[in-house]
Amino acid sequence: MDHFLSALELEIVRRAEMFSSQETIETIFFGGGTPSLLSAQQFEKIFSLIHKYFRVQADAEITCESNPGTVELNKLNEFRSVGFNRISFGIQSFHEDDLKFLTRIHSAEEAERAVESAYHAGFDNVSCDLIFALPNQTPLRWKENLRRAIALQPKHISAYALIVEDQTPLATMVKNKLVAPLPDEEDAELYEITIDTLRLNGYEQYEVSNFAKPGFYSRHNFNYWNHSNYIGLGPSAHSFWKDSPTTGKRWWNVRSIQSYCEMLERGEYPVVGSEEIDPKKFFNEEIFLGLRSRGIDMNKLRLGYGNDVLLNCQELLQSYENEGLLAQSVEKIVLTPKGYAVCDEIAGALIP
Repeated sequence: MDHFLSALELEIVRRAEMFSSQETIETIFFGGGTPSLLSAQQFEKIFSLIHKYFRVQADAEITCESNPGTVELNKLNEFRSVGFNRISFGIQSFHEDDLKFLTRIHSAEEAERAVESAYHAGFDNVSCDLIFALPNQTPLRWKENLRRAIALQPKHISAYALIVEDQTPLATMVKNKLVAPLPDEEDAELYEITIDTLRLNGYEQYEVSNFAKPGFYSRHNFNYWNHSNYIGLGPSAHSFWKDSPTTGKRWWNVRSIQSYCEMLERGEYPVVGSEEIDPKKFFNEEIFLGLRSRGIDMNKLRLGYGNDVLLNCQELLQSYENEGLLAQSVEKIVLTPKGYAVCDEIAGALIP
């Protein structure tokens, strides 16, 4: 752990040499793995470096992803005292057999206790992650997960459909026919239940998989979808930086912690890949990212690509609007809850 943190400190300083004068930091997000394994003292050292080398807004949103099995009240009190003002718990399910299938280390009781402890520690902005479309998951079981999550009164809920990623234990189980993914129709039914249930309980859907009480949208996530600049630090971290309103660059760090440390100690950036975002790719991403979040900003598109942008798609857009999949105005094209369910298909149709 100390070896890794020393390398992370090196990367913070070196990245600051490139970017500290160019941007004011609006959000800081410690993502998984399991950053809540760090102590408050270790976080405090990282924060001191960030504040020393970067300009950080006084009201910056500062989030820690946390496994409920790694925190208790005292630790959450310490996290709050060192600067965190938002915490996101990877609960995933309140059913013990689901948690075992997902190889989670916490129990449902520990998840509920962690959320309650976060409020006791002074966190007002608490988020919970849930996963649906697990093998053999029924609408009744999923509704129970939503009910128990809502009862905890988090300000934000992320609900993701289970995805079978290549080269994972789950992919091997599917390949060997030990488990079967939920059929698309049942997946869609659970997603519809999610949208309806959370809306009825005061949560606004502001992205395909994200729901929040008014005023509690994740500023950090929204910056991703808005093509804002961001700097990723640590193994596997991704970064994005705009060169102009319609071009930019992405790069990503090596996955191995050992290689990450060794590269930084040799004076190298731990980058293993990058891509240039040209105007065409930038346009495609504006369509996709806009549709999956708060909508396509037409004024922004016109400034970058001309007044006739999406002119060839007017008939298609009108048909989607007639089907109740989206709403359009001069300023924005926004998906409806029904449209979110087929976001990828709509984006694919609009992208040349």
